[in-house]
Amino acid sequence: MSQSLIAALQNPALYPHPVDGFQVIETHISWVLLTGPYAYKLKKPVNFGFLDFTGLEARGHFCGEELRLNQRLTDDLYLEVLPITGSAEEPQIAGDGPIIEYALKMRQFPQSQLLSTLQANGELTTAHIDEMARQIARFHLDAPRVPAAHVAGTPESVMEPVRQNFEQIRPFLSDKADLQQLEALQAWAESSFERLKPLLAQRKAEGFIRECHGDIHLGNATLIDGKVVIFDCIEFNEPFRFTDVYADAGFLAMDLEDRGLKCLARRFISQYLEQTGDYQGLELLNFYKAYRALVRAKVALFSMPADASPMQRATALRQYRNYANLAESYSTIPSRFLAITSGVSAVGKSHVAMRLVEALGAVRLRSDVERKRLFGEQQVQNDPNVGIYDAQANTATYDRLHELAGIVLRAGFPVAIDATYLKRDQRDAAAKVAEATGTPCLIIDCNAPQAVIASWLAQRQADRNDPSDATLAVIEQQQANREALSAEEVLRSKRVETNESGSLDTLVANIRQRLPGL
Repeated sequence: MSQSLIAALQNPALYPHPVDGFQVIETHISWVLLTGPYAYKLKKPVNFGFLDFTGLEARGHFCGEELRLNQRLTDDLYLEVLPITGSAEEPQIAGDGPIIEYALKMRQFPQSQLLSTLQANGELTTAHIDEMARQIARFHLDAPRVPAAHVAGTPESVMEPVRQNFEQIRPFLSDKADLQQLEALQAWAESSFERLKPLLAQRKAEGFIRECHGDIHLGNATLIDGKVVIFDCIEFNEPFRFTDVYADAGFLAMDLEDRGLKCLARRFISQYLEQTGDYQGLELLNFYKAYRALVRAKVALFSMPADASPMQRATALRQYRNYANLAESYSTIPSRFLAITSGVSAVGKSHVAMRLVEALGAVRLRSDVERKRLFGEQQVQNDPNVGIYDAQANTATYDRLHELAGIVLRAGFPVAIDATYLKRDQRDAAAKVAEATGTPCLIIDCNAPQAVIASWLAQRQADRNDPSDATLAVIEQQQANREALSAEEVLRSKRVETNESGSLDTLVANIRQRLPGL
């Protein structure tokens, strides 16, 4: 394929639809022709080792794979693969005669709607991140499992590209500080691998190696008709796509953190976990984020021309160091804590817990979510003390919350449990988890005026997007039966007026003061 074909395709007469004009977007592996209503993507005849598009048959095959795989996450965005016939100088789209090339036809969308562009313009919202979390979680839960006999996901296959990063980066570095940092990162990666090897093997055995996306970041997500759409998955290399779901989710978390959006990265991971319930693999997250950061660090060096000028080399090294520093940040040992909310339904506990997620890196565990994960979406009776809300179900729910809290704390993350904790024995059980894991335990005593609680409840019921089934009658019953904090509990509690933003700010500042590593 030559530039002459790309030039010749910029002829409105070739297309069976109106053409608003042509714009060509070129990457290292493809050309994309924008026509207005549709985009046409052609693969370059290149071989980079990790992909080989040199043969026409291969380009046709991978156009078909791109169509098939991206239809898993999109609707009417990827349309069809079209043969190009004729000659490079006088091509025809879907014409007669021998095929000289293939084009993937896509519905065109404005580049201004890419989430990376929205982020650059300060228009990326928590709603966008929450929608990505829901979509990616559903996608991972439904994605086909890679067969157990396949090498993908075995501990050694996971570690091979990690080691390759260090081997390929080292020849580009000459500065002593850069080399020392790389050695320290490699030592951390090797020690982490030895520690995580049993978990990696367990994940492989339990089917968490799935046919994933492989390249989830803000540049591969856009708004179409007001909805987030994730596109452009890896079609050309199975090992890049056949991976643990945590490697897939970790890529987006790393991308957000690289953009200075640490709060949104934390929110994404916590929301993703609420959807999947996959807390057992959380210990892998920082390992995979560091790997993804070092891939980008390596690419920054690879992009430097062989005859790079001093300015070009300085720019590439600056990009490399930014990613290397990000990777290094994942090797630090964080301060952990266990925070539990205490208060009636609709008092704002979920908002308080999410604030700890975004500000302090906690993972939120929600009683309403875990209860329904345990017992399913059962019809709630008029009596709030029966069915999934009877005494036995309550005990099982809190037991599960405390089990998960132990898992998350041992994985190295702080925990915020969003539950009512109206009973002393429930709070005592949480304190035992903190004691067993060597972490401080904080009770967040959540309060708000009755009128505010009633208004929040009404809004929640109107929105119909909250897992809680509480009614005003339930809240009144909770208030009547709530066991007050003991004198001992008051000493390790913080009172929060959830309707006052300053009260939450003070809570976060107090925790940071006590645990400066956050």
